[in-house]
Amino acid sequence: MPNYPVEAIRTVALVGHGDGGKTTLAEALLFKSGAIGALGSLERGDTVCDFDPLEREYRHSLSSALAHFQHGGAEIRLIDTPGFHDFVGQALAALSAVETALVVVNAQNGIELSTRRMMDWAAERNLCRMIVVNKIDAERVDLPGLVAQLRETFGKEVLPINLPADGARRVVDCFFNPAGEADFSSVADAHQALIDQVVEVDEELMARYLEEGKVTPEELHAPLERALREGHLIPLCFVSARTGAGVPELLDVLARLAPNPAEGNPPLFYKKGDGAAALAFHSVPDPARHVLAHVFKVVIDPFVGKLGIFRVHQGTVTRDSLLFVGDGKKPFKVGHLLRLQGKRYDEVDSLIPGDFGAVAKVDEIEFDAVLHDSHDEDRIFLKPLAFPTPMQGLAIEAKRHGDEQRIAEVLHRLPAEDPCVRVEQHAVTHETVLRGMGELHLRYLLDRMAGSYKLEVSTRPPRVPYRETITRPAAGHNRHKKQTGGAGQFGEVFLRIEPQQRGAGFAFVDEVKGGVIPGQFIASVEKGVRSVLAAGPVAGCPVEDIKVTVYDGKSHSVDSKDVAFQAAGRKAMLEAMRAANPIVLEPVVAIEITAPEIKLGDLTADLTGRRGQVTGTETLSQSMVLIRGQVPLAELEGYAGRLKSITAGQGAYALVLSHYDAVPQDVQQRLSAGYKVEQEED
Repeated sequence: MPNYPVEAIRTVALVGHGDGGKTTLAEALLFKSGAIGALGSLERGDTVCDFDPLEREYRHSLSSALAHFQHGGAEIRLIDTPGFHDFVGQALAALSAVETALVVVNAQNGIELSTRRMMDWAAERNLCRMIVVNKIDAERVDLPGLVAQLRETFGKEVLPINLPADGARRVVDCFFNPAGEADFSSVADAHQALIDQVVEVDEELMARYLEEGKVTPEELHAPLERALREGHLIPLCFVSARTGAGVPELLDVLARLAPNPAEGNPPLFYKKGDGAAALAFHSVPDPARHVLAHVFKVVIDPFVGKLGIFRVHQGTVTRDSLLFVGDGKKPFKVGHLLRLQGKRYDEVDSLIPGDFGAVAKVDEIEFDAVLHDSHDEDRIFLKPLAFPTPMQGLAIEAKRHGDEQRIAEVLHRLPAEDPCVRVEQHAVTHETVLRGMGELHLRYLLDRMAGSYKLEVSTRPPRVPYRETITRPAAGHNRHKKQTGGAGQFGEVFLRIEPQQRGAGFAFVDEVKGGVIPGQFIASVEKGVRSVLAAGPVAGCPVEDIKVTVYDGKSHSVDSKDVAFQAAGRKAMLEAMRAANPIVLEPVVAIEITAPEIKLGDLTADLTGRRGQVTGTETLSQSMVLIRGQVPLAELEGYAGRLKSITAGQGAYALVLSHYDAVPQDVQQRLSAGYKVEQEED
């Protein structure tokens, strides 16, 4: 067993917008705590958390990194995450492994796009949240204005737990310290506001506080943890990771005030069946119980192999433990139990609740899997993590003949490491499409393929993932009859189709009476119907949101076969589709753009010219504006370059799939004409 108790562990994730200084802050925390002997820098490329060669080249984080250190009797487990939206999957996955989210805000830029999103996502996961304002010593910084903006945006629960002093050269505590001087505001007022906020969650303590006028720090610990759990308090800290101002105070906040695994909100596990049949239960951070651990990161190294990185929620994982993966029936043996410090792997004997660990070369481990040592037949799992849909894509193919198999192998590994990577094989267009969150994300993936796997590929813009559906009910019928001297083929199918709501998917209903189509052939009919869904009649796109009901047919005692009912089902479906006024649907994305306010008019006009619409705008700090809108994905080709041109490189944008909508008639006609030409050429 480790020489520290569960109560000593603190788990935190540094999250927030890019260029907030998260990696530099992680380096400062490691240095000030004594975990490293010298400060690394992004410029030299020698920080603990940005160790990948591509991170050194790009000079910002591309993947989450783990580190650990000690301070004030606390064992602090930290995850440094990327801030740019293109790599948001890494940050979201890290939130599933911690009790506390440290949302880092750049004092110069104020509240940015990822600041809001991380605050919301952390709240959705019931995490304790703290805001860390970094770069407090930078020029042209309005810290009082930023505090007011943070409280206006995220609520009165945001309260300074320390304040800058001596011109941002140091930071003074406001929670344990009832008096002192600060650069702005009042330490005494901040102290009083914190006490008033914390005691509100404990009626008995509040009554005594109102009566006696004071409480001790010891009495505040339990209600403070409750206030953090319930989101009733969001502490606000100030640091300069560059100069070290506020770093010791942040270490104290983490050690003395951040929740341990027993004080945070435990994750909800499930066992046995899916849906309503699943039994929910909370993990208990007890080292003596059965093991429950969650895999929140997977790394596939060309030399080391697959590395599964997990957080222990319950029980003790030891070297030589036998663990099951999800509903797997065969356990694997933990040969080497690892703890990560950046790129360094240290072997340990055991890990307890709150610890991060890793095991190597276990092929069964997948991202989001639950590891456990339960020997019963129960399937144990967590509710799957939700991630944004990757919309940006590149069609890729091998540059060198013979690399096709290697491409398949590498493309299988990339989504295993990043939940916001998707690989699509389009049978109709004969394209292999690699999808990510943005152009920077895709460039990183291509650079990784070239650097780590020595695989060169050619790329081109992919075809837009259009869909097809129908707009009215229709009926279809086909009799498939074939006689070839011996046994023949016979099958007759009558069916109806009708549109469903957007997003409802496909439904197949069997209403055949009297056995006119024998039961063993209903599956054959469905198989024939489903074959049509792969390529619709208008533009050869996948068909969705349709209900098919088979209600009649005929069979032959000798000649009816599986292949006959497949053919009849397919042809009846095609007939019905053509009569049901099929239309083409296009993906519409929600877009959020941050840019200088002076460029608002140019950007909204550009969106309108792309068949988009602006749904809202919001003024941010430093004369920046946030533009929200919706625009067809097909209209965004080359948008990154256009945005850079309009804003002189000061703009950024993020996309999330919103919905599918019907394309204009001229676009449908163009797509249909192109599909007919392809069919004629084939």
